[in-house]
Amino acid sequence: VQLVESGGGLVQGGGSLSLSCEVSGRTFSSYGMGWFRQALGKERAFIAGINWVGSRTAYADSVKGRFTISRDNAKSTVYLQMNSLKPEDTAVYYCAVDRFFRRVGVTTSDYDHDFWGNGTQVTVSS
Repeated sequence: VQLVESGGGLVQGGGSLSLSCEVSGRTFSSYGMGWFRQALGKERAFIAGINWVGSRTAYADSVKGRFTISRDNAKSTVYLQMNSLKPEDTAVYYCAVDRFFRRVGVTTSDYDHDFWGNGTQVTVSS
């Protein structure tokens, strides 16, 4: 299973970025997806998740109302639209695949995700 993230970069505070994660090697449409991030010196943290059918989403409080997760099963791709970015959003962003087939809800645990991308850097300047 391979996950390839793209779309990271440098943006000014208040700006927007859109991340993409294309998945191959697994039936994408049958698994939930998550986005996590890890800032320098901090532990990796859940920020957004979506279930296999796209009917349920979950967000960390720190990004709720600013970030939106979505998926396109035809393209085997999950997206993260990030608006109103803040310097504290600076981190390496990772996408990951839920290990359970057709989980109804959304899991926020990194333990529940068994395949991960290599990450993409997002830097927000003040």
